[in-house]
Amino acid sequence: MTWLGILAFMRKYWKWAAIAALAVALMVTRSTLAGARADLALLRAERKVDVAIADRDKARTEARWAGIQITAAERYADRLATREPIIVRSTDTVREYAKTAAGAMRCLSPERVLGIDQLDAELFSFTPSHSGRAPRAVPADAGAPPS
Repeated sequence: MTWLGILAFMRKYWKWAAIAALAVALMVTRSTLAGARADLALLRAERKVDVAIADRDKARTEARWAGIQITAAERYADRLATREPIIVRSTDTVREYAKTAAGAMRCLSPERVLGIDQLDAELFSFTPSHSGRAPRAVPADAGAPPS
């Protein structure tokens, strides 16, 4: 075939050649698109696994943090309870406190309250004698600097 024959053939069937070229391009595009869709599906599956792992780690971290907060609150309450003074107001208070584990170690008997009440009565029932002065003068402190 000569060049003129090829040109004559192309003039007659150029539409079919264009359609064939477009069909080949469509098939190449479809295969590329299918590969891209498969890659996207794989990436989405990996992302779902990553999200599940992150959620699991987050739940573990939150549970550990809650445990740390509970432990810290319990320790703080224990320290606060040991620092807080015990105020004895009645014999019943001593009896109730003596029933607890901490009270069993610290309280000897409920009769101690009676002794404390007697001591308070002796300390705070001062009756002034003559002219508001105590019967004896307070002795001077020999080690004190002169004022």
